[in-house]
This record gives sequence, structure tokens and C-alpha cells, in this order.
Amino acid sequence: MDRTPIREITILPGRGRHGEPEGFDAITIRPGDTVSIVGPTGSGKSAFINDIEVFAQNDTATGRTVLVNGAYPPEEFVRDPAHKPVALITQNTRCFADLTVEEFLAMHVRSRRIEEDGIVDRTINLANEFTGEEIRSCARMTALSGGQTRSLLVADAVLVAAAPVLLLDEVENAGIFKERVIEVLRAGGKAVIFVTHDPLISLLSARRIVMRDGAVEKVIEPDGRENDALREARRLDGILHCMRERIRAGDLVTGRVGV
Repeated sequence: MDRTPIREITILPGRGRHGEPEGFDAITIRPGDTVSIVGPTGSGKSAFINDIEVFAQNDTATGRTVLVNGAYPPEEFVRDPAHKPVALITQNTRCFADLTVEEFLAMHVRSRRIEEDGIVDRTINLANEFTGEEIRSCARMTALSGGQTRSLLVADAVLVAAAPVLLLDEVENAGIFKERVIEVLRAGGKAVIFVTHDPLISLLSARRIVMRDGAVEKVIEPDGRENDALREARRLDGILHCMRERIRAGDLVTGRVGV
């Protein structure tokens, strides 16, 4: 399916919760970028990515405007889900269709008019790179765990929807392999924007947008200055992963846990 190539998405400033103008000129996101949206609970993180998802045109509560390739987005991006270049996956995403994984993906493939052989199997295989709980093609969508569901939807967005921009709202809490997701998305030239409280995801991102009181407070570009913190976050995340797996296996966690 032909679609307008996304060279960049630009967010123009709006206003904060108390009506004050946001203090940035523009935020531009390009293919391959990794951006984290951080800030206290209720600071406006989800509203920021929702503005991107709906291609806000000064018509949301924030007053922001979103441009595609420096211009207003084509109408098909806004109105036609089959042409939408943005995929939003949240921690609360649920599938209510009583279909198997294979049936669910095949239905999406048909709706996209994709004729590529093996794309369903490749999508399931990719999803299994993101989660430690194997996803089988015969499993019912409604029976998948949170981690399995989010992993499958990320893989679906990458291969079936082929969305160049992925918005992930606190999906790290759903038990996915965070670094593998970022690695795959970067390698595929995807722009990925995380709403996150996770230090590792924040440190892995090239930029952090800090939210407060419904507005962008600042944009941070560490440029390698946080490498020591990233190494420590990886070490600690590995320890927590080991603990999590031992607890899941029914073991007592005694003594020092190494990675």
C-alpha cells in the first residue's frame, strides 16, 4: 500500500494546564529517533502522545499543532485507519475479539490488502523476541497475558501496519524485553516515543521531553553524558530480571543475585 513517506513529525507548542504558553519553538521527530516522555503522574505525558496520535491541529485541550513533513497532514492520515502512519499501544490495550492469534493477524493482513507470504508467522516470531512467555498461533487473543498482548501488538505495528511512528504508553510494566524492542525499532528506522517512568528506557532514549502541569518543561539531549548511569541501570535491571524469573519459578530469593 502506497503511503506518504514520513521524513519528520513536528510538534508546535500549545499551552499548559493553567493557560501559559509552552516554552519551546518546535519539537521534531524523525525516523530512527527514540524519545522518552517523562514527568510526574498527571503532568500531561499521555496528552502529549495523544496529540501526535490524532494529529492535533490546535483542536485539543493542549492547543498543540502536529505537522507531517513540515505541512498539515493529509486528510487520509487523520480519517482513514488503514493509512495512519502512527500506532499507539498503551498498557491498558485489550483485545475483545474471540479469535486465535493467527486469525487476528490474518484479519489485519487482509484489511491492509497485504499479499506477502509468511507475514503472520514472521509477526508471531518477532513478538516472541519481545516476551519470555511464548505466544502460539493457536492461542486465543483474550487468553494472552498483558506482556504477550503488548508484544504481539508491537510486532503487528512493525510488520503488518508498518507504522513509521510508534507511541508506547508505559508498556514496560507489561513484562516486555525493553532493550530488544528499542533495538528492533531503531534497526527498522521507526520513530519510537515512550511515555515512561522506567529509568532504563529513559536513559536508552536519545532525548527526554520533561512534562509538568500539562506543558513541556524542557527537552534534554544527554549526548553521551549519561553513559555511566546507563551502564548502572542495565546492571540493576538485569538483577531485577533475575529476581522476577526466580520468583515466577517459585524459588526463594536468598543471598546476592548476580547477572
